Amino acid sequence: MLPILKEYRTNKAENTPKQTIGPFKTDVSVYKAPPKSGLRIRWVGHSSLLIEIDGKRILTDPVWSDRVSFSSFFGPKRFFQPPLALTDLPKLDAIIISHDHYDHLDKNTIKFFADKTIPFYCSLGVGRHLEKWGIEQNFITEMDWGDSVLIGDDCVVTATPARHFSGRGIFGRNETLWSSFVIRGKKHKIFFGADSGWFPGFEEIGQAFGPFDLTMLEIGAYGKYWPDIHMGPDNASNAHLALKGNLMMPIHWGTFNLAPHAWYEPIERLLNYAAEKNITLFVPTLGEPTEVKPLVSDWWKKYL
Repeated sequence: MLPILKEYRTNKAENTPKQTIGPFKTDVSVYKAPPKSGLRIRWVGHSSLLIEIDGKRILTDPVWSDRVSFSSFFGPKRFFQPPLALTDLPKLDAIIISHDHYDHLDKNTIKFFADKTIPFYCSLGVGRHLEKWGIEQNFITEMDWGDSVLIGDDCVVTATPARHFSGRGIFGRNETLWSSFVIRGKKHKIFFGADSGWFPGFEEIGQAFGPFDLTMLEIGAYGKYWPDIHMGPDNASNAHLALKGNLMMPIHWGTFNLAPHAWYEPIERLLNYAAEKNITLFVPTLGEPTEVKPLVSDWWKKYL
C-alpha cells in the first residue's frame, strides 16, 4: 500500500477531464429494428454495455449512479451523465454481473430492476446483494467458472475465469467470485472480460471457446504496483490476441477516476499497441448504438 499511496500523492496526470464531457444522447427508436448484422453494442460507460446479439439483448454490469462508492457524497464521480436513462432501456433478455465492486455492482441501479422480470446471471455469492436490494430469488442465477446458462433457446452464456478480487469494503474481501463471460448466439460469439489482470487463462479460454468476433476488455484503472488485477492497454491487447479475437473493444476507461493515469491515456496507448500488434479495434462513440465493425470514433479527442 505504501508505494501505491506515494504513486497517488506524486501523481500530476489529468485524472479527471478539464472540461465537461458530453452530454451523449441518441435516439432510442433505433431499438425498434434489430441490427442488420445481428451484433450491435451501446457503450453506456465503464463496463456497462447494452449488447444486442442475434436477437437477444444483454446488459452488463449496469452502473448509472453518479459515484462508485458506498456514499453518494464522495468517491469516484462519473465524468458524464449516462447517455441513456434507465427508463428508456429496451426490453432486456438478461443482465450479467461480473463481480461485486462498486464500479460494477451499483445498488441504486439494481433497485430500479427490483420490480422487473429480468433474469440476472452473476458470479457465485453476488446473488445475496441482488436479493437484498429487491431482486426476487427466482430471477437470480449464480455461476461458477465453467457453468453455462441458456438465454432463450439459442444463446449460451458461460462464466469463465478472471484474475481479480472482490469485496465492497475493508471487510468481506474475496467472499464472492469474479468472472469473465463467453456469450454465444446462433451466429456470433463474443467475450466480456470485465476486470482481470493478465494470466495464462486467456490462452486457455481462447483455445476452448475462440475465435471470437469481438472481445470486450478493460484497458483503464491500471497502476505500476497492481498489474495482477488490472491489465492496462498493453496486456489487454495481449489478452485479445490470446483469446483469438477478431475485433477488440476497449472498456473500463474514460468514465471514472480510479487510477493514477490521465483519463484519456488508456485509449491513446491502446491505439499505439493496436498498430504495433496488428489489432483491429471497435471504439464506438459513447452512448451510440453501433453495429460491430472496424471503427475508431475518436470521440474523446474533442475533450483534450
